[in-house]
Amino acid sequence: MKAPLLSVNGLTIEFRSRAGTVHALEGVSLRVDRGTTTGIVGESGSGKSVLAYSIIGLLDRAGRVTSGTIVFDDRDILTMNEAERDSIRGRDISMIFQNPSSALNPIRTIGQQIEDVIVCHRLQSSRTAYDAAIEMLARVRIPDPTRRHRAYPFELSGGMCQRVMIATALSCSPQLLIADEPTTGLDVTTQAAIMDLIREQTTSRRMATMLITHDLGLAAEYCDQIVVIHAGQVVESGPTKSLFQHPAHPYTAKLVTATPTLDTRLEDLTSIEGGLPDLRRELPYCRFSGRCSRFEKACNEAPLPRIRIAEDHFAVCRRPV
Repeated sequence: MKAPLLSVNGLTIEFRSRAGTVHALEGVSLRVDRGTTTGIVGESGSGKSVLAYSIIGLLDRAGRVTSGTIVFDDRDILTMNEAERDSIRGRDISMIFQNPSSALNPIRTIGQQIEDVIVCHRLQSSRTAYDAAIEMLARVRIPDPTRRHRAYPFELSGGMCQRVMIATALSCSPQLLIADEPTTGLDVTTQAAIMDLIREQTTSRRMATMLITHDLGLAAEYCDQIVVIHAGQVVESGPTKSLFQHPAHPYTAKLVTATPTLDTRLEDLTSIEGGLPDLRRELPYCRFSGRCSRFEKACNEAPLPRIRIAEDHFAVCRRPV
């Protein structure tokens, strides 16, 4: 088996706060291969964005990695100095942020913002960067790219701004693209167009894509494999088809039954009772135990078993479904 482009192993992250230490991620492990899309799914607050920021080197000052490795292209990002991280951020690893209206600079034209990235990482002249920015706007199917190049973010729709974010992220031909809720707030038609564009670029460029979403339906359609995170723990991972056909962890099973499909009746949908545990308190070994109908005393005895469900499909659970 070829080595993955990105390999996260045993990543544990804490945040210092006035109310106590927040145990944001615990022992997170995953891999992302070239030419594939890996979905990171889970409800809000589960640690998906914290994982993304740690990979791209934008973790908040209050956060610290207490254990684990993040190996990108055979190099551990966590052992790099600031200059080394700056050199790969935006060039080798790019990110589409959740909210384009806040990620884009409101007082610079969108063309200037794309050119900034190109000049910084590809070391091209202003004239060459201008032409490259026009080309990127056309590649993400923004109509009349020469005129749009001079537009400010407030002059564009939400869908257009998201396309600008994608153009900026792809402008230096990254090896890894992290898309953090890239379709939040977009209508269904625009959402499909954005996701089709990301999938097309992933395939044509042979880059790896990490799609962070709480939408299981979106992940099912566009991801090759899925990693399910609950309260900072990876509870299940595997190929998309296998995971949806045979969800093994109780949390994954509940997420699937809570996701509407074309064949689902309203009365068939079920909600997940309870909420995420307080990550500032002492936590049980299984952070889903307080919400799980299959819980038994042994579930909070360490270590939790990593059970093989099928090829490359695993669940961390003492009583899988």
